[in-house]
Amino acid sequence: MFQTPPLEAPAVFTAGLLSLAVCLLLIPSPAMPRGASPPPPWAYPVNPPDMPAAKLGDGPVQLVHSTRTFLPAQLTDRFAAPDWYPEDHPEMPEVIARGRKPDVYACAYCHLPDGAGRPENASLAGLPADYIVQQLADMRAGTRRTAVPERAPPTMMFAMTRAMSDAEISAAAQYFSALKPHNRTRVIESASVPRTRVAGWFLAADANAPREPIGHRIIEVPSNLERFERRDERILILAYVPPGSIHAGRALVRTGGAGRTMVCSACHGADLHGTGRIPAIAGRSPSYVVRQLYDIQSGARAGAGTQPMRDVVRQLRVDDMISIASYLATLQ
Repeated sequence: MFQTPPLEAPAVFTAGLLSLAVCLLLIPSPAMPRGASPPPPWAYPVNPPDMPAAKLGDGPVQLVHSTRTFLPAQLTDRFAAPDWYPEDHPEMPEVIARGRKPDVYACAYCHLPDGAGRPENASLAGLPADYIVQQLADMRAGTRRTAVPERAPPTMMFAMTRAMSDAEISAAAQYFSALKPHNRTRVIESASVPRTRVAGWFLAADANAPREPIGHRIIEVPSNLERFERRDERILILAYVPPGSIHAGRALVRTGGAGRTMVCSACHGADLHGTGRIPAIAGRSPSYVVRQLYDIQSGARAGAGTQPMRDVVRQLRVDDMISIASYLATLQ
């Protein structure tokens, strides 16, 4: 599985790992509201210390629907985002395609050239450029953090925002904002789910293990782990949610659940595709949505743009967050 960074890392990754370790030590844990539930571990997967590196082989790597070929080392180079389908997007700016050594990784390495993102990070395609700039400013200022600072994807972003120039931030925001978003998540209500393991800050299904009860969780996994590890942005993501979650989420999103929260369309638009500087929430990764709702509720995410959300999430239980995220993930 992919790691961040790989176990057998070149010198620049080793330096990055040391910087990341320092960041983790310096970031204080957010103050949790009295009586609040702890962060749901299924939404915040953390790599085990002994997790093996991905096995991508020694020879050229290809995908069935792409004409391009990459070597395994290229698929783990954060300063050169693998671009399997260049016909799917405009030409990438330097900061998107290659970043800037030694501190700014290629944005498309994690968020993918078409901006679709992955369960461990965010989909950026189609978000308002001003919104993206504001989020990076909040990360730089330390007002947008994470409830689980052991997770590398957000802490790496926090460090990168301090290294990025204003011009690089603007270029990244304009590029991702111009992309058309695609919902590649298939939501499946099920009482049982594949047993999973943490594999590179995301969950991967163990095909050889028996299924287990879903309980109070969302289990979001790649439909094809090999293609996912090769950073194929066209991969379908399967999101298993508890039975009844979509119906319950629809009620919370559309009516506010008799005062438990607020009607989402009041700010995010009638179709939940966003308005002005307010982002779209339709069709987003359900794990990502739960993390953001929880981070805002816990105080970890407290930028100026999230202040209106504090009252929205104040009374939500984790089960409510599961329902809301499940419903939103079904939308286009």
